[in-house]
Amino acid sequence: MNDLSNGALLEKHCCSCKPIPVLGLYILVTLFLIGLSVSIFILIAVRNAALLVSFFILCSLVLAFIFWNRRNWRTKGAILFFLRSLPEADLRQAQEGQLVKITGFASCGSVSLESSYERASSCIYASTLLYEYGGLDLKPMKVNRSCFQWSLVYCERFSTDFYITDKKSGLRAIVKAGAGCRVIPLIVESNLVNTTSHCRVLSPPLRKWLSERNISDEARLLRLEEGYVQDGSIVTVVGIVHRNNDVTMIVQPPEVVSTGCLWQKLLLPVDIDGVILSVSPMADLSINRDSGQNMGW
Repeated sequence: MNDLSNGALLEKHCCSCKPIPVLGLYILVTLFLIGLSVSIFILIAVRNAALLVSFFILCSLVLAFIFWNRRNWRTKGAILFFLRSLPEADLRQAQEGQLVKITGFASCGSVSLESSYERASSCIYASTLLYEYGGLDLKPMKVNRSCFQWSLVYCERFSTDFYITDKKSGLRAIVKAGAGCRVIPLIVESNLVNTTSHCRVLSPPLRKWLSERNISDEARLLRLEEGYVQDGSIVTVVGIVHRNNDVTMIVQPPEVVSTGCLWQKLLLPVDIDGVILSVSPMADLSINRDSGQNMGW
């Protein structure tokens, strides 16, 4: 079993400006100061504001470009576009060490998972996220949170080795997503519980779930999301083909793979370090749908 919880917390609370390099930000700040100084000088000396207006328009476009890339990095937009652009591979014809995209039915290996809140069994991947609105302190996860916004305060996310049956060739392969493997999940969690400012009372199942994890069960604004992939779901994986004694495996790339510049989407390159796990949109999947206390804000 592979614990991905820490990675999810770091991802949610990361304050870096990825995928913009730090050196690039320093250069942009320097150019901004130089451009602003020159524009103000020309405005004072020549009394012409055209250059200053053009400078602010250019800065607005650059900031929009940075925010667009930052947003897509947090939502894995570039990786999703990269995944869609890859052609489906035939596992029978794939060569050793080849990067492939395989779609097929998933089945549990020697270890199966159970989702934390809904107790869905026979899962190959399970993720439960607890968000809190405001700045109250929860003991299990000490993270930096801002007031007046939702912050991730607790996370359980696991994956395990599983089998995938290639829809093209019918071959069965082991996907190495268990302990020690790097996994990039593209699974969207469903909203199960959402307390509101008008109804902050927590349900008995939620109180029990919180108490089992030593989290305060006092009434407050909480949102609980959960996502899982069960045995029999159609999934898509991207990884490296490795064969050992007639056993075919999909493993993580030995080196970081770059998505490259996606200029049609105005996206900068993003590094992919691990096996990509996604749910195929062509299937009626076993990922849980919205249920429980869904209430408006």
